[in-house]
Amino acid sequence: MSIQPIGIFDSGVGGVSIWKEIHACLQQENTLYLADSKHAPYGNKSADDIVALSVKNTEYLLSQGCKLIVVACNTATTNAISHLRSNYDIPFIGIEPAIKPAALQTKTKSIGILATKGTLSSALFHQTAEAFTKDISVIEIVGEGLVPLIEAGAMDSEETIELLTTYMKPMLAANIDYLVLGCSHYPFLIPSLKKILPPHVTIIDSGAAVARQTKSILEQYNMLNHTTSAPTLQFFSNGDTRTLTQLLGNIQAEVFIEPLDF
Repeated sequence: MSIQPIGIFDSGVGGVSIWKEIHACLQQENTLYLADSKHAPYGNKSADDIVALSVKNTEYLLSQGCKLIVVACNTATTNAISHLRSNYDIPFIGIEPAIKPAALQTKTKSIGILATKGTLSSALFHQTAEAFTKDISVIEIVGEGLVPLIEAGAMDSEETIELLTTYMKPMLAANIDYLVLGCSHYPFLIPSLKKILPPHVTIIDSGAAVARQTKSILEQYNMLNHTTSAPTLQFFSNGDTRTLTQLLGNIQAEVFIEPLDF
């Protein structure tokens, strides 16, 4: 069981930001990443559709022998992970916006959250927000249009910068000092965001925390891969693989990127 891959799925290439943190933390682990780019973005779909897509992704990863599944999508986590945990006998790791550290560390008592409609409207998001932001101003912005631009590899395009500038205006007017990225696609926008935001605004995402939790669960279930052979790093996409290739270009390991009719 220990040599079986960690399965990771997202509504496209965004979860590669999570995969990179997992690979850095667990370099001996075999991984299998599924990019459901054909159905991106998940953020504007109904809860039932998100659950159905998450089940389909899970079934594929299980068919490939995955020992643990990381739901590397905020929208899928907040809408579907309870269903997945109830119906499959395998550990699932979810990803939620990092509201807690932002709320605990803010000095201005004002934080911004950039996320998809599906995440911001979910019950799980509201439960987390209510638990940690009672005395804090929270500026929630739906990042409409950002995921398709990232899927197209246009992270630093003029259109992307214009959208980000528009979305940051109300946050800056509210004097935020933390920006929480509530979509696994959005970490790829950090270089562009840093051009727009003043230096005192800290940008945080959930990637490192997800990697630590993945390691913890593998240790708990005695499923760590202790072999010394080079890991197998597989990426499958039912969309255009060019952006996936672009995002993985600086990985110091052999990766396999393949199209998938899925």
